[in-house]
Amino acid sequence: METVHTLADLQKYVSKIKAQNKTIGLVPTMGALHAGHLSLVQSAVNENDVCVVSIFVNPTQFNSPEDLKKYPRTLERDAALLEKAGCHLIFNPLTEDVYSKKDLKKTFEFDFGGLDTMMEGAFRPGHFNGVVQIVSKLFALIQPDRAYFGEKDFQQLAIIHRMVKLMNFEVQIVDCPIVREPGGLAMSSRNERLSPEERNIAANIFNILNENANFAPGKSPRALAESIACKINKVSGLRVEYVEIVEQKTLKIAENWENPAVVCVAVFCGKVRLIDNLKIDVQ
Repeated sequence: METVHTLADLQKYVSKIKAQNKTIGLVPTMGALHAGHLSLVQSAVNENDVCVVSIFVNPTQFNSPEDLKKYPRTLERDAALLEKAGCHLIFNPLTEDVYSKKDLKKTFEFDFGGLDTMMEGAFRPGHFNGVVQIVSKLFALIQPDRAYFGEKDFQQLAIIHRMVKLMNFEVQIVDCPIVREPGGLAMSSRNERLSPEERNIAANIFNILNENANFAPGKSPRALAESIACKINKVSGLRVEYVEIVEQKTLKIAENWENPAVVCVAVFCGKVRLIDNLKIDVQ
């Protein structure tokens, strides 16, 4: 396994791989890797000749400077995990290698087609602009044949699919299922900021989603969302930011159960903001 930090070294590596007609699987990450990330890496290793993992804490997708500062950075540990998983290349650039000063001052513009107006987009303005900005840069630099993203970030995944279509990237987006801790908590780098007690409390998020999905046929999506929010808020230590039930394909607010839906939540456990989702298909 190799690690490169500069665009020049990355381009040399990619040119060599492309000259050999080998396929590249990309897993974009911000580091602080966990088993969820490693499941993406394993898929990339199995389905491509070369697996590239980017580790870059992207400043343009953070709304809070404090959140950016606190984001865990564990490159040495991450590298050891990736080498064991069979990764071939880590791309770990400095911010100034990725963005000019102008890039950092100006909001990246993209036609989201309304996909950014609710949920994460409503509570984290500009977040998805930063996501599209960095992912489009990585696709242009690495030219992957496939790129792997987790379904925990359901709204982000829908936006990535739209980005590929609008920007004409020749890359297959591979949607990968959520990986959970034994108690049900969705794996996330932010979990590192939870105390052991908070981790146990946070497990209630998925448990409530899972239990209440069974009531979907007997309730409207709006009533089910309100019920889930109420139950999560009753758990000491948890505070709901949003609960939305949207159609899986369009992300439009679900008015009924005619189309497959997904319940998406953002919940604070103490000071740590967590997101999760669960697909619902009552057909």
